[in-house]
Amino acid sequence: MAATGKAQEGRARAPFPPRWVKRTGMTLGSIAITMLGLLFVTFLIGRVMPIDPVLAIAGERASPEVYDRVHQELGLDRPLMVQFWFYLQDVLRGDFGTSLLTARPVSEDIARVFPATLELATLGTLIGVLLGVPLGVLAAVRRGSWIDQVARVVALVGYSMPIFWLGLMGLLIFYGILGWVGGPGRLSIFYDGMIEPVTGMILIDSALAGDWTVFRDAVNHIVLPASLLGYYSLAYISRMTRSFMLEQMSAEYVTTARVKGLSERAVIWNHAFRNIRVQLITVIALSYAGLLEGSVLTEIIFAWPGIGSYITNALLSADMSAVLGGTVVVGLAFVLLNVFSDLLYKVFDPRAK
Repeated sequence: MAATGKAQEGRARAPFPPRWVKRTGMTLGSIAITMLGLLFVTFLIGRVMPIDPVLAIAGERASPEVYDRVHQELGLDRPLMVQFWFYLQDVLRGDFGTSLLTARPVSEDIARVFPATLELATLGTLIGVLLGVPLGVLAAVRRGSWIDQVARVVALVGYSMPIFWLGLMGLLIFYGILGWVGGPGRLSIFYDGMIEPVTGMILIDSALAGDWTVFRDAVNHIVLPASLLGYYSLAYISRMTRSFMLEQMSAEYVTTARVKGLSERAVIWNHAFRNIRVQLITVIALSYAGLLEGSVLTEIIFAWPGIGSYITNALLSADMSAVLGGTVVVGLAFVLLNVFSDLLYKVFDPRAK
């Protein structure tokens, strides 16, 4: 009876709803609030831009009658909050309107161009992580040596050199003079349209189709822009890794581990590096998100048909539906990456559990 009573008392004290339900609800709530704010800001940007959407549709020579009719069809005669309410309903249905530039739904255009940016940014981030993290660790361990000086110069050049200048020099040297890489675009003209899109990423689709000739051509075209973005990511990741490691290497537990006779490799990777993994998650996530939305100049220089060039062309053509739709998608990518990094916190940091 006593045991039964204790069990009943324990069940009575159990939190309701469970803790994971509360955490999930708070996460979803924060995502909803963030996205609502993003949608409101993008909506206001579309209204305050010095671009008349009516003239973009009807033309500058439209008669007053045509202008008024288009103005009413777009709902611009309604109060601002009413316009935002209808805009919010359309976005929740995945309807960003119709692009004036392509005459297709913006959602279809984004589904077509975003995989190209995702493929490019992912490869750039992988290059930055695989090279930047070891370089930052080595620079911190060999502080003051020539390795540290080289790492700092590499990071400084990556920060200071304009990405468009590096892209132009890369095309001139490695494509125009040496001929080591492919030119602008994702594929050579001969191979364009030969692979049925499945994921929208040429490397994956050509590998799934077993067409290794197209795969090699795609690698030949993506290697230079991905390397440039990877260098930009490497500069940021190596610098932050070096800073994090310097802080850990001067901690008392590192000295204690050395006194106990642990090897230098074990001290560096099993102790110091383990304690900066959570910080590196944030750095890598921010770097990845930055490449997803910040590769506009790279995409333009290399004629890469990604979301950056899509938004730029839409902005130059006064296609505000496409601009706002692309902005919302990029903002959603930022939010999802932040949520994913929070989930990784719980995996690598026991205190977050």
